[in-house]
Amino acid sequence: MTRIDEIVDGIYRISANPKDSPVGFNQFLIDDEQPALIHTGMAPMYEGVYNAIRQVLDPARLAYILLLHFEGDECGGMERFMAQAAKAHLVGCELSAALNLHSFDFACQGRVLGKRDGDVLELGRHKLRFLETPHVHHWDSMMVWEEKTRSLFPADLFIQPGEQPPVIRENLSSAMCELYRHAGIFAHEDPVRRVVDRVERMQPEWVHAMHGGTLTREVFPRFAQALREQPFAFQGELLGRKLASGHMVA
Repeated sequence: MTRIDEIVDGIYRISANPKDSPVGFNQFLIDDEQPALIHTGMAPMYEGVYNAIRQVLDPARLAYILLLHFEGDECGGMERFMAQAAKAHLVGCELSAALNLHSFDFACQGRVLGKRDGDVLELGRHKLRFLETPHVHHWDSMMVWEEKTRSLFPADLFIQPGEQPPVIRENLSSAMCELYRHAGIFAHEDPVRRVVDRVERMQPEWVHAMHGGTLTREVFPRFAQALREQPFAFQGELLGRKLASGHMVA
């Protein structure tokens, strides 16, 4: 079941919690003169995400589809959305555009924008600024900052397990770190902590996690603190499966 909730000033969270998944999956719709979708969800989620968008606007109006790194839950539905929105552009990190979006035989070739740190995308009332965040958790990872609402879209950072409400005011930071240790998505803690320092200095009002609920400015510092103080990097497990000891990081 897919639901859609307005979080703040035309920013909508689209969420689904597949059976037996340890996390929920979110996409974010920004309703503006140039509407934008951040993440598409995995391919089987397309109909649910599409119908959720229809409650707010015609998906054919989408101007931008943002992929904050190249992975199935970020971009599994991108070709179908691009087919529906004939004037839309795929937007991602310049590295990801070069490695992935220009390298596969996608039907949307030629409608790709690669962004670097500090680049800006004007939607109308909303303005998106891009942050390159390599190795948090892929080398092509980036985040997006929406200036009007002081909203951060951090992709897989600040995750919370299980089914969560649209807005989180509870401190789930220890559960976040435990999930990261079992999932093994961060190879090392240093790149993550540098990004945490950077985004904390930006003083976000809202942190729209891709898995879990949106963090308020009141609870966000507790999640940042946990990532500084608790271990969360790869410790020999991938999605809960223990690997041979030779794969452990020393």
